[in-house]
Amino acid sequence: MLAFSRVAIIGMGLIGSSLARAIRAQLPTVRLTVTDADPAVRSRVLDLDLADDVADNAATAVIDADLVILAVPLGAFAAVGVTIAADLAPGAVVSDVGSAKAAVTEALASLMPPGVHLIPAHPVAGTEKSGPDAGFASLFHNRWCILTPPEGTDPTALARLTDFWTRLGARVEIMDAKHHDLVLAVTSHLPHLIAYSIVGTASDLEGVTQSEVIKYSAGGFRDFTRIAASDPTMWRDVFLTNKDAVLEILQRFTEDLTALQRAIRWGDADTLHHRFAASRAIRKAIIDAGQDADTVNFGRDIAPPR
Repeated sequence: MLAFSRVAIIGMGLIGSSLARAIRAQLPTVRLTVTDADPAVRSRVLDLDLADDVADNAATAVIDADLVILAVPLGAFAAVGVTIAADLAPGAVVSDVGSAKAAVTEALASLMPPGVHLIPAHPVAGTEKSGPDAGFASLFHNRWCILTPPEGTDPTALARLTDFWTRLGARVEIMDAKHHDLVLAVTSHLPHLIAYSIVGTASDLEGVTQSEVIKYSAGGFRDFTRIAASDPTMWRDVFLTNKDAVLEILQRFTEDLTALQRAIRWGDADTLHHRFAASRAIRKAIIDAGQDADTVNFGRDIAPPR
């Protein structure tokens, strides 16, 4: 028996449209209603046939849904919460896919009607692409989905949401919201901040033209530009809502970077080699854990153009 029979997704970007595709593939009997604030996106979702119904607004979308998932930028959560609160069905579970979790509870908890269960969630999956055409059904397969239930969360509601994500192929972990935000500041948010900074620095350097930066991009810089191509609105909101954790990790990173700078200046080969070897071991552990593939050149096609 399925945990949810009627699901509503608000926001049809990469994650929202991937969710819709995954539900269609793995939970075909679920009645799926979706919406997006952009009329052009709603029209494209209709063209792609990603849902049973495409509502004109969020309030209409959530009527009778027993699971509501917010897949909008974190900065829009409070406004969406106000919009949908009166139309949420008793007993419904309200969740999300945002990359910061403490902010979700802060934005939505006070808006939820009695009997509605708020359980923030974060599927740790994605690409630098955005929009409804970018989604794909297997995005969550063998990826972690972290649930951060507030204190006092109904166990049955939590079990239902766990079952939902498991059926989509994800591995579910329960975590405290503040701890989640600190962990993701290390593994996701800081790398994106560094990528945005490095790409910006390269484009602003005097004595190096932008055409040279593009023409002679080595693999490392290309990978940074891929990360830096991520949705700017989404990442703006991530850094503003998770600023305490990001600033804490950024301070530690700054100290470590200064230590490496000192080692280079003074020719401290041992320190450099030790740090690089330790980092290489982390890469191997990620591959061994199945979170990436040990593919030559990261699977990039390096064949010369014909």
